[in-house]
Amino acid sequence: MPAQSLWCVAPGRYEVRTGILPELEADMLTVRALASCVSRGSERLVLRGDVPKSEFQQMRAPFQQGEFPFPVQYGYQSVGVVEAGPEALKGRRIFSLHPHQDVYRLPASAAVIVPDHIPPPRAAIAANMETALNAMWDAGAGPGDRIVIVGGGVVGLMLTALAAGLPGAEVTLVDVRPERAEIAVAFGADFALPAEIGDDADIVFHTSASAAGLQTALGAGGFEAKIVELSWYGASATTVALGGAFHSRRLRLIGSQVGTVSPERRPRWPHARRLAKALSLLDDARFDRLITHVIPFAQAPVRLPQLLNDGPDALAILLTYD
Repeated sequence: MPAQSLWCVAPGRYEVRTGILPELEADMLTVRALASCVSRGSERLVLRGDVPKSEFQQMRAPFQQGEFPFPVQYGYQSVGVVEAGPEALKGRRIFSLHPHQDVYRLPASAAVIVPDHIPPPRAAIAANMETALNAMWDAGAGPGDRIVIVGGGVVGLMLTALAAGLPGAEVTLVDVRPERAEIAVAFGADFALPAEIGDDADIVFHTSASAAGLQTALGAGGFEAKIVELSWYGASATTVALGGAFHSRRLRLIGSQVGTVSPERRPRWPHARRLAKALSLLDDARFDRLITHVIPFAQAPVRLPQLLNDGPDALAILLTYD
């Protein structure tokens, strides 16, 4: 069976390639894609060729083809309908960590059923929600905490929604784009520009992938606050000033990455459980506003590079399949 897939073939350049699917084995599914979401931060680094050699293996997507830097088929947020496989799964919509491809085969164990009431476009951002959920675990955030999120991208806005759901929590989204205020308010949080934020937060999440954003996050933390860093900078150097109040406030800088779960949850939260929970957390129509651009799969090589680099402001970018 032929299949079309999206490949990064050179810095800033995609192409659609046609290949043949492997034989369908007893424990595998044939899935016809409905939608896949471009994870803007990591996929921008891949497209630029900015994955450092030291992270070639750690950065691999579960069903990636090719090798870094190029050519490589990358991506990890796909929703499709099962066309062949175990009878109980035929016709069901599933989420998987598969790259952008119109039809594919994968082990049944790698598929998570999408609840019927969650539309495919929203389900396609489930891996981003898993990242936000794991960051909340890393932070140990709880009711009543004063929480600041620096960076209003997809993961930052998901964190805003999760944090605002904690009873009594005081949540503020910080971003350089004033237009993010509307979404923050819709999620139950306040909004501030970087120059307007205080220095008394209990927990600060940083998601902007910029040195300026990280400096803002450090400045927002109160005494012994946790600063949870979710950004990944690839091969880029990041300069941050650790003078001033960094030591006197005894700030704690924590790296959060979804490939490894918070130690407190690790024994009980295998990947399938985490993804299923992420999908259930998306049972909220407010998350639809995070999808700002919808592109037919065939147009991805032309339109994606601009959106991933210096083009129009974009949150979640969705690829759709006929």
